[in-house]
Amino acid sequence: MADYYINIFMNDEKLKKIEDAGLADNVKEIDGKKAIQVNLAKKEQKKLVKSFPELIFDSSSACELPEEAENTLMGIIAEVQSLDVMKVAIMKLYNPLAGKSIRSASSELIK
Repeated sequence: MADYYINIFMNDEKLKKIEDAGLADNVKEIDGKKAIQVNLAKKEQKKLVKSFPELIFDSSSACELPEEAENTLMGIIAEVQSLDVMKVAIMKLYNPLAGKSIRSASSELIK
């Protein structure tokens, strides 16, 4: 069992990608909507929260990514044909400098 989850709610296009990847048996119903859940380890969750401070995890330790990040994750899932993709996906989704300002010494060098 994973520490956290990313919920990706299905529309027709996403459902087709999941079916084409042979992952239709992973579709479940969450809050009355079709969705897939991607497992997320605690370390990966910390990196995502650092990159996306607006992420909110519900009582079941699940969240939804912003649209652009979700599209990136869906692309990786479709390409790899697996939901076990976070080790690869985190490299594309994690921005270690998110929310940090440029230090004044560095900005002096840029001038």
